[in-house]
Amino acid sequence: MMRSNTLTAALWMTGAITCFSLMAVGGRAVSSTLDTFETMLFRSLTGIVIVLTVGYATGTLGQVSRRHLGLHFGRNLAHFTGQNLWFFAITVIPLAQVFALEFTIPIWVLLLSPLLLGERLTKVGALAAMIGFAGILVVARPNPSSLNAGIVAAALCAVCFALTAIATRRLTRSESTMCILFYLTVMQAVFGLIAAGYDGDIALPDSQTAPWIVMIGFAGLVAHFCLTTALSIAPASVVMPMDFVRLPVIAIVGMLFYAEPLDPLVFVGAVLIFAGNWLNITRGQSPAAPAPQH
Repeated sequence: MMRSNTLTAALWMTGAITCFSLMAVGGRAVSSTLDTFETMLFRSLTGIVIVLTVGYATGTLGQVSRRHLGLHFGRNLAHFTGQNLWFFAITVIPLAQVFALEFTIPIWVLLLSPLLLGERLTKVGALAAMIGFAGILVVARPNPSSLNAGIVAAALCAVCFALTAIATRRLTRSESTMCILFYLTVMQAVFGLIAAGYDGDIALPDSQTAPWIVMIGFAGLVAHFCLTTALSIAPASVVMPMDFVRLPVIAIVGMLFYAEPLDPLVFVGAVLIFAGNWLNITRGQSPAAPAPQH
């Protein structure tokens, strides 16, 4: 039974890894035509159509409530900020570097949960955080010659996604997935409209970028569903190593499609970040979500 669950979770994680990689490729494809705010606006509009269609077909739209609107607002503001930073980062630094820094999300959740959720930080958790931050230093190599806006954006987006994960943890105590996804798409469409349209000039997708926008919106929701399903089938200690496959996959994509060199230090740092996450999940306190909140 355990082996069967692991194989099933692996299939769902294959879907999540594929969708996360497609989002990165799509984000780069539209970056020459749309800015990050416009990308988020049209991605969210696509998401609204998908969520409403699925909600109507499954009869779950009635689960959308107006409870905790403030928490929904805070969650989606953090997510919107993090997602814009992510879309910016993937256009200016190697994809493998962005994905490696994303693996710090559970470390940030670990450190921020005591402040925001009142959870206790254990000695093992503190050690896991230290190992994870050692990995960050290896990946980012913060010095005047190598530190740039893309690395800073990728690191900050991990913090924003960690805040999103913490807010999601609180919301799931009383809200359904449909309710959370509904406000995710609607609120972020409003944020995107304000941010993209403050100057009165919103670029519209053309015939070349429109399919990419649809793919980004679809892939984001499907990735979230695949990851959630995998975690419901198998424990985080099983799913997390599968999620780590995203790094070599996106490194190969970057090498083949964008001529990005394979940087050994990015993989060394990612292993340290992974080790910190693994230590916390297997020996520490609460299993933080292993993947980004795209």
